[in-house]
Amino acid sequence: MSQNSQTEQLTQAGQQIEHDSFAIVDREVGEHYYSDGQWQVVRRMIHATADFEFNGLTEFSAQAVEGGIQAILNGAPIVADVEMICVGLSQPRLAHFGISARQFIADADVIDAAKRVNSTRAVQAMRKAHNLGLLDGGIVAVGNAPTALLEVLRMINEEGIKPALIVGMPVGFVSAAESKDLLAELHDVPWIITRGRKGGSTLVVAAIHALLSLAETRQKNH
Repeated sequence: MSQNSQTEQLTQAGQQIEHDSFAIVDREVGEHYYSDGQWQVVRRMIHATADFEFNGLTEFSAQAVEGGIQAILNGAPIVADVEMICVGLSQPRLAHFGISARQFIADADVIDAAKRVNSTRAVQAMRKAHNLGLLDGGIVAVGNAPTALLEVLRMINEEGIKPALIVGMPVGFVSAAESKDLLAELHDVPWIITRGRKGGSTLVVAAIHALLSLAETRQKNH
């Protein structure tokens, strides 16, 4: 499949607009402390939001970008906290690597379980993903629900699961910043976060698209 069908706009006009947009971001940011791979992620997040604060708010564990690239090349599943992430991800790009993006927050059994034990649907959705064997070696993508991220952290600490990468960017005022601070304390699981209250599904999608692009570049160069 062609590069354009995977990682770029499909028309020459679209490609030029995206190229010009990235050039503007590069020019306005100037010098930064990110590595080349990390900057590909941050730049796309800024491009998706027009918010230059993500130059600085975005943080990476040491092996985050490499871990994400390898997970994609291995066809690792993506588990999202909300459907918006799954809808936002390019299906042709995912299909190129044989990747599925799944979420369970609206499943009837998840809703029933959340009501039964008085927890959130996000918590029960991540438990279902774990029971289906999707979290170990998978990419966890959280853009909305801090409780989803907190539950994944609990399972890492108490049940020994080990995702290939956690993109932890929940947005909001209750536990959002705190859940990301806790994720940043992990040493054995790679992570990408946005510090503070800012986050959202759009950012998660942008970050994963950047990783997909980096993975395809790696694939074409080998």
